Amino acid sequence: MTVALIDDDAAVLHSMRLLIESREIPVACYESAEAFLNDLPDTKPSCVVADVRMPGMTGLELQRELKYRNNGAPLILISGHADVSMAVAALKEGAFDFFEKPYDGERLATSVSDAVEKGRRQSTENSERIDIAERLKALSPRQREVLEFVAAGMSNKQIAAKLSISPRTVETYRAWVMERIGAQNVADLVRKVSAFLPADPK
Repeated sequence: MTVALIDDDAAVLHSMRLLIESREIPVACYESAEAFLNDLPDTKPSCVVADVRMPGMTGLELQRELKYRNNGAPLILISGHADVSMAVAALKEGAFDFFEKPYDGERLATSVSDAVEKGRRQSTENSERIDIAERLKALSPRQREVLEFVAAGMSNKQIAAKLSISPRTVETYRAWVMERIGAQNVADLVRKVSAFLPADPK
C-alpha cells in the first residue's frame, strides 16, 4: 500500500519522496489534490500527505472530499506558518498529524510510518466488517435468531425455551452459526458480530 504525497512544489515533492522511500515505503506523487482524486478509487493509499495551501483544491478541502467519499486513509497536512490555525482545525476534523514548514524530516517519516500502520489496520478491519456482513446475510431467519441469543449470553436451554425448540436443535443451529461466521468460540463470535446486532434481542 502506497503513501500519496501531494504538493504543488516539485522540489518539496521530490525531497518528501526520497525521505519516505528511505523507510522502504512505496510512494505516489501528485502536484495537485485534483490529480490525486482522479486516481481514486483505483489507487488505495494507506496514508495521504498533503500541503495545506495549494492552487485549486486546498489540503482542507481535500480532507472534506475524502470524508465525503468515505475514504478513511490517515491524512497528514503540511502547512506554512500562516496556515497553522487551519491545520489545527484540520486536526479537530480528524487529520492524523500536521507539520509546520520547515518540518523535521525524521519526525515526518516516523509520523508517516505510524499513519501507514493505522491505515493497514483500518483496511483489515473494513475488509473483515464487509466479510462478516456478507456472512450474516447468508444466515436463515432462525439461524439469525439463535445467533442473537447466543451473542446476548443465553444458554442453549434458555434459547430452546424462547424459540420452543429442543436444546439439541439449538446446539445444531449454534454449530452452523459458528461455522458460517468463522468464529472460534462465543467470545470470538460476539467480537465479530456485535456491531451488527440489536442491543436487546427479542
